[in-house]
Amino acid sequence: MNVQSPPEKLTARDFATDQEVRWCPGCGDYAILKAVQNTLAQLEADPKSTVFVSGIGCAARFPYYMETYGFHTIHGRSPAVATGVKLSNPELDIWVVGGDGDMLSIGGNHTMHAIRRNIDLQILLFNNQIYGLTKGQYSPTSKIGTRSPSTPMGSIDNPVSAAQFALGVGGTFIARSSDILQKHLPEVLKRAHGHRGTSFVEIFQNCIVYNDGAFKHFTEKSVQDEMQIHVEHGQPLLFGKDKSKGLVLNKDEMRLDVVTLGENGITEADIAVHDETNRSLATMLAQMDPPTMPVALGVLYCESAPTYDSSVHAQIEHARKDGEGDLAKLLHGGQTWTVE
Repeated sequence: MNVQSPPEKLTARDFATDQEVRWCPGCGDYAILKAVQNTLAQLEADPKSTVFVSGIGCAARFPYYMETYGFHTIHGRSPAVATGVKLSNPELDIWVVGGDGDMLSIGGNHTMHAIRRNIDLQILLFNNQIYGLTKGQYSPTSKIGTRSPSTPMGSIDNPVSAAQFALGVGGTFIARSSDILQKHLPEVLKRAHGHRGTSFVEIFQNCIVYNDGAFKHFTEKSVQDEMQIHVEHGQPLLFGKDKSKGLVLNKDEMRLDVVTLGENGITEADIAVHDETNRSLATMLAQMDPPTMPVALGVLYCESAPTYDSSVHAQIEHARKDGEGDLAKLLHGGQTWTVE
């Protein structure tokens, strides 16, 4: 009698390659890489069916460090390549990786179309508010006043909010986390992976060389309690030490306000409850920014909707009911002529 042993559980090491990981010491990408490898192990993902697609930039090295299939494409075009891969083989599990410059500047158009089409893939946007690989120029998410080689007197551009961008183009899954939140980030990634459609995850990532401390006003341990709110569907929007603060909906001005429990008769019953199916609420959460408001982390928005790839293949199957096509007949049908 043959005794079958259960397969050994995958670990993060099963998704690590033999390539030397080459980012600057202290770069937040190391932590994100660790979180992604841990997530895939916990999901028991099949490396042979997993694909990482990247563009250009520091984050674009990601496919070299993942023991899966991968494409290192050209600047800004990773969502377009990932779309082609998914349509060619819908069974593949596809992750798109890029920075804020790659995804929101030269690649903004491709990112927009991937999100609005709701293609079944995960987009991970590493936001460090700077161009790191090309030596620190300001990016679409850089704050006004950012001094860089391309803005020596300070940036005067209004920055793009990645989460609001994704919500605005009709995204069906928008979430946020941070490179240093090693318990929170894998949970967000697992939720993204389980979503059928385009999952857009903005990951706040520190560039230690060209924009160090860009997010310290809400990521440092000393301020996390007061400057972060971890949202969860169906749960009250509470934050602060001992969950003593919360968000209430100001219906007169359609905005969220911060309140303190116990002040002015405020109780937990007055606190707004997170509804991740409410796009308007998700937009208000995405707009919040310190010091007056905490940064919202977690799944801001999630809805179920048909995916582009499934719709394309359903359309193809419907067309095949009339019989397989004949390419030669198609080319020689209709109005044709001979050039001599």
